[in-house]
Amino acid sequence: MTTNILILCTHNSARSVLAEGMLNHLARQMGKDVKAFSAGSSPSGRLNPLALEVLHKAGVDTTGYSSKNWDVFTTPDAPPLSIVITVCDSAAAEACPVFFGGNGQPVKVHWGYPDPSLAVGSPEDKQRAFELTRQAIAYRLLQLLQLPLGTLGKPELQAALAAIALS
Repeated sequence: MTTNILILCTHNSARSVLAEGMLNHLARQMGKDVKAFSAGSSPSGRLNPLALEVLHKAGVDTTGYSSKNWDVFTTPDAPPLSIVITVCDSAAAEACPVFFGGNGQPVKVHWGYPDPSLAVGSPEDKQRAFELTRQAIAYRLLQLLQLPLGTLGKPELQAALAAIALS
């Protein structure tokens, strides 16, 4: 059974897109039955070009990616979610809508990252900020993919995800 994971950030243009791309890419490479999605509470309607650039350089296919509202994942025909990860502090502080998992509410965790869109400096400095954020996200996602997702109960999964947040 596929483990569906939703990654949230307010604007769904950079960090959540980086996480969606990396999780799908890494899961495919590792042969894991995991599918990532991303959304935002106030989506910008566009993906940050630097996020797409660093994903493409890492070999990630972003075909079909878009900036979308998290309400898309509250409908009856939405994929059943196992995990919801917030990657920006403002999204973590917001009251999330009710997301339905295959077994009730999904496990929620916050993994905060600085917004690379706010990086200052040269174009190279800005690209470096996106690349470092992509790498930091990938580090935690690799740990997530090492978990026995199909066999952990919700309390054990919550504890494991919280421990990853501290890494």
